[in-house]
Amino acid sequence: MAYGVTELLTTQTGDPMLEAKLHDGSSIEVEVHGTGPTVLLPVNPRPAEGAQADGMRKWGMDPALGRSLIEGLSDAFQVVAFDYEGHLMAMPRAETLTPATITADLLAVADAVGADRFAYYGYSWLALSGLQLALRTDRLSALVMGGFPPMDGPYAGMLKVTMATHEAAAAAASTPKAQQAPSDQMWGGQASDDQAWGDQAAGDFDWSTVEVTLTEPQTRQFATLYQSLQDFDDRTAQPQITCPRLCFVGSTDEISYGERWGDVHISLAGPIINHRTELEALGWDVHVLDGLDHTQAMQPTHVLPILRPWLLSQAGR
Repeated sequence: MAYGVTELLTTQTGDPMLEAKLHDGSSIEVEVHGTGPTVLLPVNPRPAEGAQADGMRKWGMDPALGRSLIEGLSDAFQVVAFDYEGHLMAMPRAETLTPATITADLLAVADAVGADRFAYYGYSWLALSGLQLALRTDRLSALVMGGFPPMDGPYAGMLKVTMATHEAAAAAASTPKAQQAPSDQMWGGQASDDQAWGDQAAGDFDWSTVEVTLTEPQTRQFATLYQSLQDFDDRTAQPQITCPRLCFVGSTDEISYGERWGDVHISLAGPIINHRTELEALGWDVHVLDGLDHTQAMQPTHVLPILRPWLLSQAGR
């Protein structure tokens, strides 16, 4: 198999582990599992352990979320797994996290494994990243968006939330104090976080008690991302998406942030539920997971029964 980069080592299962060079010159570890059509998964392939795993279970999360997705697909696909969110938290791009740079990074990962064509699955902000990818390349064989609407997305609301978070992080940096909250509650990605999105996972989440432990550069990069999306019209963009596409969401994926966060209500389920017929007419396959919130709908036990058969059908299997 030609990867375009030097193979570094292997995973515990003997599958290749590589490094891909991203647009800013940094490198990210990439694990390759299985054979078949390529599927890019921006997930952490390494299960959480110890206290971190216990905390995730408390929130109803699978500590091995990425690993579970890999194992659920790698018998039929070449699964390319990389912890993109973790990479950005370790090496934040305060001024340069934009749809264009994200697309360049995702294509660099595909190039590293020699995949001219590939499917992509992302959840939450990594789903909107997939949408931007689909608008910028013809290499996608399929796109799956979970937990973020492909049309009428809450870009303005998310900018308000991320700006409030950035301001809180900047204030915390100038006034050091003990902080209790998990370090990445605000982004709803696929690492060890998602408490921000999943208030229903542990009852009614009290946002007034949250301490921001993200750094100023970490928060600023997401403000940069949503600022760059303020003029994006996801309705007029729909005809530009030509690959097969699927979206899914939990039916209760609705998040209300309190006064400290701008009194913003983020509706991720509403745009998909309310415009399901329109989305299907535009070519989207749509699934609504009854009774599930943002955190619950991203768990492999709910994702794989949708993701696996759909990808198989697109691959003609």
